[in-house]
Amino acid sequence: MRLGWSLGSRAMRIHQPSTPQEVPPEASDPIAAARGNRAGRAAAARLRQQAASLQNRNLPRWLRRLGASLMIGGQAVSAIARLRIGRQDLTQELLEAGPGSFLIVLVTALAAGTVFNIQVAAELSKQGASAAIGGLLALGLSREIAPLLTATLLTGKVATAYAAQLGTMKVTEQIDAITMLRTDPVEYLVVPRVLALVIMAPVQCLVFFLLAIWSGQVSSTLLYGLPPAVFWNSVRTWMEPNDVPSMLIKALVFGLLISVLACGWGLTTRGGPKEVGSSTTGAVVMILMAVALMDVVLTQILFGV
Repeated sequence: MRLGWSLGSRAMRIHQPSTPQEVPPEASDPIAAARGNRAGRAAAARLRQQAASLQNRNLPRWLRRLGASLMIGGQAVSAIARLRIGRQDLTQELLEAGPGSFLIVLVTALAAGTVFNIQVAAELSKQGASAAIGGLLALGLSREIAPLLTATLLTGKVATAYAAQLGTMKVTEQIDAITMLRTDPVEYLVVPRVLALVIMAPVQCLVFFLLAIWSGQVSSTLLYGLPPAVFWNSVRTWMEPNDVPSMLIKALVFGLLISVLACGWGLTTRGGPKEVGSSTTGAVVMILMAVALMDVVLTQILFGV
């Protein structure tokens, strides 16, 4: 009995399957090892993104978008300095910011010159100072009215189009497709828009100034009987040689600011198509505030004592 039991137990031990030791898949499969490395890098990237989001969580979203817009603007200016400019895209944007916006500039300039005379020329005529009408109109237009109104018109006509176009491309993943084609979206999309508005903003401002001062002369002659020679002599007497160049400098800076913020707000749009409208509205609000603050700085620099 003992011999049979011992033989039986030995047989059971012989036929009992041994438990194999677990071998890591990375040790036997290099593909799995590579996948594991990629997964680790992806996890690390997610952790870095989460850490960055935690750091920026206390900052308002508009401030983060403002910083991103300034970085995009810096990249665009750098690309322009290196002459990395698409001529065909630049031509299209010049037509949009120039002739495409001329009508609204024309109507507003004619109205501005006429309204200024209706408000100011009547009072000056009562005081016997009709000879100062042209000079006051020229100073007001060149130093403040023309650059600010031109910037406002370009914001409503051009900047909204920039923000809406780029915002739509962002939420529909067209920006990602451009990046996958090894094309820099800043050079392809932002540089032509920035350069076009920097070129056309001073041109539109000068057109606004000339049309407004002409409409002021016509309205003062028709409404108050002021001779044209007296009006233009007052313009020459009151204006200083640096008034028009300073006006163009203001317009150039405003054009750069408008284009950078509009493109930056468009490229930082996130969410669905509904967010494009709110992003465009946010871009307009930010541009108008930035232009107003920049106007204070430029006025002190250019005209301050």
